[in-house]
Amino acid sequence: RAAMETLAVVAYLQPVTRTRVSAVRGVKVDAVMRTLESRGLVEPVESDQPGQAYGTTSLFLERLGIDSLDELPDLAPHLPDALDLEAELARLDPVHENGPDGPDAETTDVVDTAEALDGAEAFEGEGADGE
Repeated sequence: RAAMETLAVVAYLQPVTRTRVSAVRGVKVDAVMRTLESRGLVEPVESDQPGQAYGTTSLFLERLGIDSLDELPDLAPHLPDALDLEAELARLDPVHENGPDGPDAETTDVVDTAEALDGAEAFEGEGADGE
């Protein structure tokens, strides 16, 4: 479940930093991100934002059976508050990315994104965080 949620956040918000993924999920995602990267599902990508950004890979698309990210289901029905959350994170971005607690600062905003990846059951239960 942790891997699916993290993968969904990366898929919908890419390019996205680990810090942003942690803020959306409400937990640290370092171990899960390393697992997803080692499995070839996410990779570092170029971005103009501070910190290392990540995006999904062609293997991710292949495993979901889609040709492009445009084929992902619309996020709004699954997460009606997602746009509000993203707007709030963008507003707080300078503090969030570079604040006194650094890039590993945790927040309490929790968003369940697993529903957005109905076709990715193969990865369910494989999270490195023991979830």
